[in-house]
Amino acid sequence: MNQNFSSKNSTSFSEFISLVAMMSALVALAIDAMLPALPDIRTSLTLTNDNDAQLVIAFLFIGMAIGPIIFGPLSDSIGRKPTILLGLVCFLAGSLICLFSYSFEQMLAGRVLQGLGAAGPRTVSMAMVRDLFTGAEMARVMSFVTAVFILVPAIAPSVGQAILQFTSWHGIFVFFLVLGFIVLIWFSWRQDETLPVNKRSQFHVTTIIKSVKIVLTNKITLGYTIAMGCMFGGFLGYLYSSQQIFQDIYLTGDKFPLYFALLALGFGAASLVNARLVIKYGMIKLSLIAIKVLVFSSSCFLIVCVTTDGVPPFLMFMTYAMIGFIAVAIVFGNLNALAMGPMGAIAGIAAAVISAISTLISMPLGLMVGQSFNMTVIPLATGFTLFGSAAWFFMIWTKKETKQNLPTVKQPL
Repeated sequence: MNQNFSSKNSTSFSEFISLVAMMSALVALAIDAMLPALPDIRTSLTLTNDNDAQLVIAFLFIGMAIGPIIFGPLSDSIGRKPTILLGLVCFLAGSLICLFSYSFEQMLAGRVLQGLGAAGPRTVSMAMVRDLFTGAEMARVMSFVTAVFILVPAIAPSVGQAILQFTSWHGIFVFFLVLGFIVLIWFSWRQDETLPVNKRSQFHVTTIIKSVKIVLTNKITLGYTIAMGCMFGGFLGYLYSSQQIFQDIYLTGDKFPLYFALLALGFGAASLVNARLVIKYGMIKLSLIAIKVLVFSSSCFLIVCVTTDGVPPFLMFMTYAMIGFIAVAIVFGNLNALAMGPMGAIAGIAAAVISAISTLISMPLGLMVGQSFNMTVIPLATGFTLFGSAAWFFMIWTKKETKQNLPTVKQPL
């Protein structure tokens, strides 16, 4: 047991891991558990456009993009524990708004608040890990948390589907409320503060503004951030329209969560394999290979889509989707690390800004794909082809800038 952890924390190692994993799981559950409920929400709130239900997923990402920029610096100022509690309260408030929604606009407002709240515990719990662990022990903790973060998206749609067997979409938000309340009570009762008062810094809005400016003016960081946003845009396009693809096109019915889980596990496995491959091939080379595979496979699949009236055989779709997910998983982790490379002493706030910018880029791209859904998978294949090609362009452009050895940010703000 890490002595630093034992002296700073009253919870056991396993309990701490469980708490952090639960807080990370809130994000995945808030996204994927809602997917089976989209048809019911569409009917209940009388949406005239079937594709509008996708916004229930999309608007969560707005809050998730903003959350880290706020909660990260705030936790450095007032401490980890009160910041996480604030995030959990926001998550519960957003869940309540969604539960009692009488209009689609109210539902979307609640989802933004949910995303904002879920981002707090997710972001600040990682800072708690850094407070308590170093070196191999920190890597060990992160491996446990990563395992949970990979597993939850795979099972989340099944959780939502199971709830719908007994109640309406409202039951899923009741589930969020119960789970969020359990985490809030558990965390407030058992977890100690991990950031001493003498190590805290003042919260300044100007710090956030300067961090955004640094990210936007550093060519290497900006280039890889844009490429990451393009790649994630295609993935979000799939996420927004996945329920319609599986259940409306391929008529998978209650088996939708099973097929979704299969692809999610492929994404997670690729993320773990990337950790080994990147040592041998390097982040830039491996990312370029993965992008080329994605663009080539998407181009070929798009041709097949056109020749099959937009609905190729289900096995072919699943094979293509698995290849695409593996490529996206490999690229996404590496591009995030590459974007962080020049950030030096402002790594903490820069990570939040990079995450926010890439999400804000990927959201409209994903919505372009999702809102173009027309009972075919042509929009999805087109999105992956175009966005993958854009990511490829920005990778090549940024690679040239990297060779010039631009200076890193060395001074904190």
